Amino acid sequence: MKGVVIAGTGSNVGKTSITTGILSLLSKNHKVQAFKAGPDFIDPMYHTVASGRKCRNLDSFMMDGDTIRNVVGHASQGADLCVVEGVRGLYEGFSPDTDTGSTAGLAKMLGFPVILVIDVRSLNRSAAAIINGFADFDPDVKIEGVILNNISGKQHEDKIDAVMERYCKQKVVGKIPRLHEGPAKRRQAGLITPDSDWNVSPFEEMAEGVDLDLLLNIAESSDADLPADSPYVTRNGSMTAAVPLDDAFCFYYKENLECLESSGIKIKHFSPVAGDPLPDADMYYLGGGYPELFAEEISSNKDFIEGLKNVSEEGKPVLGECGGLLTMCNTLRDAEGKVHGMAGIFDADAVMTDKRHGPTYVRAEPNRNNPLFDSPVRAHEYHYSEVHPKKDSVYCYDLSRGAGIIDSKDGITLRSSVGTHMHQNALSQKDWARGFLSACK
Repeated sequence: MKGVVIAGTGSNVGKTSITTGILSLLSKNHKVQAFKAGPDFIDPMYHTVASGRKCRNLDSFMMDGDTIRNVVGHASQGADLCVVEGVRGLYEGFSPDTDTGSTAGLAKMLGFPVILVIDVRSLNRSAAAIINGFADFDPDVKIEGVILNNISGKQHEDKIDAVMERYCKQKVVGKIPRLHEGPAKRRQAGLITPDSDWNVSPFEEMAEGVDLDLLLNIAESSDADLPADSPYVTRNGSMTAAVPLDDAFCFYYKENLECLESSGIKIKHFSPVAGDPLPDADMYYLGGGYPELFAEEISSNKDFIEGLKNVSEEGKPVLGECGGLLTMCNTLRDAEGKVHGMAGIFDADAVMTDKRHGPTYVRAEPNRNNPLFDSPVRAHEYHYSEVHPKKDSVYCYDLSRGAGIIDSKDGITLRSSVGTHMHQNALSQKDWARGFLSACK
């Protein structure tokens, strides 16, 4: 498989917007499989819409190298090339002295060349120093091209051209003019998620300064032999899982849903925000998202919140991650201070705050109270909420890394229901779906 990694010299250099535009333009004539490095839900939404294929996350903290190569090979079947968007700076990762969790580590693991995005605002010769420093830092990372963002005008462009010709051996793949405002809009927890009216044109216009033929030529220099077999345990079965999917519940790793389906579990999607009732199912999985922005709609959907409490009391498995956890509490107090009634599975209250938790990686060990999982977990957490449980609450994860709910504990639990601040990726374990199936029995 041929591919390229679009990395940045740091955060906020424009790589997500540029990558989105590139994906949209390339996808007009090619089948492009997008990937996003690191734990991220929103950037992959942009890439999915732009490319027309479901973007996948690649994370070398949560997945081992063989699994990552398998995910890329499996997901890219039928595609002409892969485009991987990096996370933060090219070399940033889990620790200061390893490749774990870094974009550079993924590039080496997959054998893909790197195109480095650099913000050249107010730079000329210094841009060459930065580019050469990145190239020399790890010779095993093949930085074959650069995209120069935020060029202020003709004079600035001429200087940058002269600098690149004299000091750098990398090819200039793109030159992006400075924009008054970028195409991607932000809110507290990150970029605003794309909706049905989302317009990709501003991203395409931003990427018009990219030489797509040159980018394709660089991608052609790689031809990784990647395993395409399914990375999941396969079972025959007839069980069902109800999974809400709308603007309030939208943070799911594709791998988690595919893992359930591979175990013979049929997924029933529905929208609590739109007023859909809770479907009848064998198990329930509530992902993260923005329930605080739609707390009024969720609270008024009595069939959903009361039904959720009823199935929990019946002993059916219920897993809530981050926003899902908030929905399983007694109440949710939004950013304006208004309190909304939630499902009340757990005797706890959720509160939105100005304090950000994460993004950070999590190491969690399930204890004997865990009704769904019995394998060590590598996950991530990122939220602007706190959960205040009653003193007699029971927890089913002990954390050696991460904040959790309280005192390095996560996974408040009751019966077969579990609510966590952390987001798991199914491929961080050998058989993630097994716990759901066991709990159903």
